[in-house]
Amino acid sequence: MADIFDVIADPTRRDILRVLLDRNTDTAHSVGEISVSEIVATLELSQPTVSKHLKVLREAGLVSVREEGQHRYYRLDAGPLVAVEDWIIPFTASDEDMELSVRLAEETREFASTVGKVLADTRHRVSSATERVTPKKWRKD
Repeated sequence: MADIFDVIADPTRRDILRVLLDRNTDTAHSVGEISVSEIVATLELSQPTVSKHLKVLREAGLVSVREEGQHRYYRLDAGPLVAVEDWIIPFTASDEDMELSVRLAEETREFASTVGKVLADTRHRVSSATERVTPKKWRKD
């Protein structure tokens, strides 16, 4: 499979993804699918060019296709773009975003530490109470 960055580096493929995204968010088209001929008409490209790029997008997992007779209907699958987003965010995040991320990480560690201490204390109390009420003959000493 091609590297996702290589796939989206091509401007024609990005244009096709934009058309698919627009169709996906268009409330008039609840299915989110678009035919190859509609993509061709929207982008004013040749059908072979669009089909070639759709094949690359399909192989990268960015689109899915439904066949109906001789027609092909494509739908956006943005899942593989999560890797791109994860890579880009550190470059585009503001200082405020980074500070918030650090604060949240610290708060999460503090919370986890507090919960861990409470659980350990509770376990100790339950164990102690169980030992006091369990007859000696049933204990595993």
